[in-house]
Amino acid sequence: MADGDMAGGDQNRDGFKDPLRMPSYDEDEDEEVDIVNFSRKTPPGGTESDAASTKALAGSIKVDTDSDAKDLFVTVDNREKHSGNFDVYITYRVTTKTTRSCFDNCEFSVRRRFQDFVWLRQKLTQAHPTHFIPPLPEKTNIRLSRFSTEFLDMRETALNSFLNRIAEHATLSFNDSFQIFLTAKAWELETHRRYAKGLVSRVGTSVKTTAESYRLRNRSPEFTTMADYVDQFGQKMASVDRISQRIFKEQIEYQTDIESFAPAFELWSDSETDVSDILHSIATCLEKCAETTKTENVTQMDEFAPVSKEYVLYADAMKNVLKKRDAIQMEYEQCLDELNRKKNEREHVKITDQNYSFAAFMGRDPTEVKEEKSSKLDTQIAKLQKQLEVLNDRTEVANADLKADMDRWHKIKRKDIKGLFVNWAERRTNYYESCLSAWEEVIKTLQSKKQEDHIDTPDSNEPASETSDPEILEYPVQNS
Repeated sequence: MADGDMAGGDQNRDGFKDPLRMPSYDEDEDEEVDIVNFSRKTPPGGTESDAASTKALAGSIKVDTDSDAKDLFVTVDNREKHSGNFDVYITYRVTTKTTRSCFDNCEFSVRRRFQDFVWLRQKLTQAHPTHFIPPLPEKTNIRLSRFSTEFLDMRETALNSFLNRIAEHATLSFNDSFQIFLTAKAWELETHRRYAKGLVSRVGTSVKTTAESYRLRNRSPEFTTMADYVDQFGQKMASVDRISQRIFKEQIEYQTDIESFAPAFELWSDSETDVSDILHSIATCLEKCAETTKTENVTQMDEFAPVSKEYVLYADAMKNVLKKRDAIQMEYEQCLDELNRKKNEREHVKITDQNYSFAAFMGRDPTEVKEEKSSKLDTQIAKLQKQLEVLNDRTEVANADLKADMDRWHKIKRKDIKGLFVNWAERRTNYYESCLSAWEEVIKTLQSKKQEDHIDTPDSNEPASETSDPEILEYPVQNS
């Protein structure tokens, strides 16, 4: 790297703290220092958004220490179908209860469409580009109809999870757009949506294009490990989701088959009176198994599928955040390269004879030409140093945001995944026990029938009675 790159591990030659080194929160003293640095006023050449980001980070660190005191509760339920002039759409009731002083009331109830949720996520992504914004459910489903009950149940559950994850986040929950979403009337929200339409998509495309055209030189190994983990996690969760969907489809087919299988045994029992009780018990068993399978399928669709799909989408969202962090570091590195180039150019001017410069040939004094070039370079270097300081702060904030959100996400993920598979194991156990109990009833009926047949069959050791003589039965005595 150039001589302006990091020296001594934590600082470069201009005295900036190395933003590519992950901040450590292992010691309380380091954490307090970071809070003070991040909450300072807007640096020279910076913007209000940079200052807001640093203050938000400091706030998130402080709030996390008291995460048990939850003061914002959000619920999504009671969907309704509406028919407009040109389309049909679904709205969801969003109920909010809070004790925060920034809200005018302590309880709100509004109705929101899916596109309102999309707007909210875009605003959060724009305001907090290096935070993990929870994913929204997919807009369409190849297997399900747009207005089917199954699809709407899954969407309602996912939207409820989306808002609650935001409400539980120490930084995102204080976003102004989030408060507007929870409290504004329909026409007020529509005004905000129209104002910001199309902005986020243009910014996202620009960041993506720039990041792909530049390769980072000094990416922290921790972020490389983070990116590899997110990529592998996304692949594994996608595999789990894909296989679970295939199993679910097979279970639906199995449920349909046994539902049509039970009536066949009932009809059969009507024509076979000697084994009708056995056939009837099998039909009853199949009906119980079909009902149990149906309950299990509904539960899996309501509980297992939404969580697995959410984490597949979460992995994609996290990849985008990592790309944005890389774009911020890329901008820092490019500014550092330009600063080093200007400094080298200034040193070159000091040792170069300006008698042979173009300005000297035009009749200007070589000393004056040298001083003018040096002054111009000094101005450019001072401007670049201020810009580098701002970019340095942005990179530090991005690193701290990512580390804090990754740690928090791991805790939530462990809780969600553990609960998901524990509940799944318990449901499957109850499902198989219920089916086993139904088939045990069939075995009892078969054993009872076998005992009855044994009683009705005469013992071979007993002498045959006169009426049981085969000759008498086959050739009845004729009267003379």
